[in-house]
Amino acid sequence: MNRSAFIEGIREIYKTNGSIPLHAPLFFGNESLYVQKTIESTFVSSVGDYVVAFEKALASYVNVPKSVSVVNGTAALQVALRIVGVRPGDEVITQSLSFVATANAIVHNHADPVFLDVDADTMGLSPLALKAYLDEFAEFRNDGFTYNKHSGKRIAACVPMHTFGFIGRIDEIIAICKKHNISVVEDAAEALGSWSKAGAAGTLGEIGTFSYNGNKIITAGGGGSIVSHNISYLDHAKHLTTTAKVPHPWNYEHDEVGYNYRMPNLNSALVLGQFENLPLLLKSKEVLHHKYVRLAAEVGASLFPQPHTTQNWNHWLFSLMLESKKERDLFLEETNRHYVMTRPIWNLLHELRPYENYYRDSQSNASSLSERIVNIPSTPIIK
Repeated sequence: MNRSAFIEGIREIYKTNGSIPLHAPLFFGNESLYVQKTIESTFVSSVGDYVVAFEKALASYVNVPKSVSVVNGTAALQVALRIVGVRPGDEVITQSLSFVATANAIVHNHADPVFLDVDADTMGLSPLALKAYLDEFAEFRNDGFTYNKHSGKRIAACVPMHTFGFIGRIDEIIAICKKHNISVVEDAAEALGSWSKAGAAGTLGEIGTFSYNGNKIITAGGGGSIVSHNISYLDHAKHLTTTAKVPHPWNYEHDEVGYNYRMPNLNSALVLGQFENLPLLLKSKEVLHHKYVRLAAEVGASLFPQPHTTQNWNHWLFSLMLESKKERDLFLEETNRHYVMTRPIWNLLHELRPYENYYRDSQSNASSLSERIVNIPSTPIIK
C-alpha cells in the first residue's frame, strides 16, 4: 500500500492540512438549545424531561417497549448482567477481541469471564468457538442451569460484542445458548444504528446495551442505555440504577443494593439533540464509506468489508486489513506522525494483566485480526 498517497487521500476527503481525529463528535442541531433549557430549568441531575424524552425516543427507534438511560456503557452492561441473574462466582462467556469494558462489567458482578475466539469476517463472537467450548466443558444439571464440569461454576450468560458496529452471528449464538439456558446479553456499545434481518443491534438477545461516549456515533458526553423486549427487566434496571429507591414523595426506603447510575438530565438533553441528527449522521457516514472504498482501491489498500450478517451497518469505525503486524506498525507510525490519527484494534483482553489468568481458547482469528487491523478517521462529514 502507498501510505503517503493514503494520507493525502484522507486529507483530501476531510479538506484539511491540520490534525485529523479518529472520530470526533459533531454538534449542529438542538444540542445547545436543549442543554441551555436544562440549565435554565435547574433540573440538571437525574430527574428531568429530557431523560424521559430520550428514553422514549430510543425505545421507539429500536422497537422495544422501554429503554433505561445510565451514566455510561460499562454501567449499562454491568446492570444488564445482574438483571439476567449473573451472580458472584458464575462464569460469563465473551470474546477476547473487545474493549476492556466488556470484561470489566463481568468482573464488576464478581463473575469470571471466559474468552473465546471471534469470526474472521465479523470480528464478533464465533458460534463455532462457543459450541466447541460448551461441548467440552458444559454440563446441564437438574436445577435447569448449565455448569462448567471442570470448575463447577455456573455458566450464566454470554456477551457477544458487535465490533465496530458489525452484527455478528447473533442468531446462531442465541440458538446455542437457548439449548443450555444461558442468557444472551448484547454489548452493542458501538452498534446503535446497525440492523440485522431480525432487528436492531442490542434488541436481539434477552437484553442489550449501548454507549454514548464522546467517540460514538452519537454522544451524551458519557452515557449508555439498556434495552430489552422484557418490560420486567427494564423496570428492574430502572429501579437498580436509581439506588433501588422505593417510590415515595419524601421517604427514603431502598429495598436492594442499587447503583447511582442514572443518566443526568443535562447529558440526556445533549444526547437527545444528537439523536435527532442520527439519520443524517448515518447517511453521511455511508457516503464517507464510499469515499474510502474508492481511496483504498487507488492506493492498494484493503478496507475491511461489511459482513453479510449486517444488513444495515452504522459505519461507526472504518478499518484497514494490513498484511502483517510489521506493516500495521509502519502504517500507525507514519499516519500519526503526519497528524492523521489511526489506532490498532484493542489488545486482546486475555493478554491484559487483570485477565491473563482466565480461560481462553486458541484465539486464532482474534490474534490475526489484532495484528493486522487499524482504524482510520471516521468522523462524518456534514456539509
